[in-house]
Amino acid sequence: MNQSTVASTAIEPASSDGSQITIQVLERAMLLLDVLAKQTEPVALKNLAAATGLHASTAHRILNDLVVGRYVERVDSGMYQLGMRLLELGSLVKGRLNVREVALEYMRELHAITGQTINLSVQQGDEIVYVERAWSERSGMQVVRAIGGRAPLHLTSTGKLFLSVSDPRQVKAYIMRTGLAGTTRNSLTKADQLERDLALIRRHGYARDNEELELGVRCIAAGVYDDTGKLQAGLSISAPADRLRDEWIGLLQDTAGKISEALGYERKGIVA
Repeated sequence: MNQSTVASTAIEPASSDGSQITIQVLERAMLLLDVLAKQTEPVALKNLAAATGLHASTAHRILNDLVVGRYVERVDSGMYQLGMRLLELGSLVKGRLNVREVALEYMRELHAITGQTINLSVQQGDEIVYVERAWSERSGMQVVRAIGGRAPLHLTSTGKLFLSVSDPRQVKAYIMRTGLAGTTRNSLTKADQLERDLALIRRHGYARDNEELELGVRCIAAGVYDDTGKLQAGLSISAPADRLRDEWIGLLQDTAGKISEALGYERKGIVA
């Protein structure tokens, strides 16, 4: 976009209170910030002006204001880069993100599609804790474990997700501590069984619970990650054993991916 195009399309008559001028300045400031965000090195004023279609004097004036506010930093030789104020604000936003609050609307949408119980769980020690749930009477089964309920890692789809990203030494220590006690005939109670299952989880990006915690209930789970790539929670679908459908795996992974993106994670392709 050249300067004449910007002038003909972006500049409109200002309202009496100057609101149009204010909006225009904000739009131009965001343009400059977007360009700086795409660069790993400081950018010269002339290059910023060219990339945004702004006149150099206009870009310089807005950049000066952004420098005062610490949103932009001026370095040697009239070069500019993003300022520390943006990092401070980003940290505040991250600190206020609550995985339960972020996930709930996505969970309700997934429940509406599948008709089954949707769980959000996190790890605490050797157990998972259910922190949120979306369900209804049409889910086809009663909710056995209420929010706040706990279950061993190796007996649940979400728990196995957390074990799959743990260091092998941590997994062995877990096996020694817990003895892999089971609750049903399908429970994985031997180390080699669990390790084979964890290898499949790493390969496919999702986990299963085949009536391993309670008979008659099967689950599939996908991971929810934060902006550092750390596994924060597991999103799972629980259903009567004869109702769980493999067609939901992709939908579950996509929903978990959307929650992760809302937490700042840059999603990569997952092979199912």
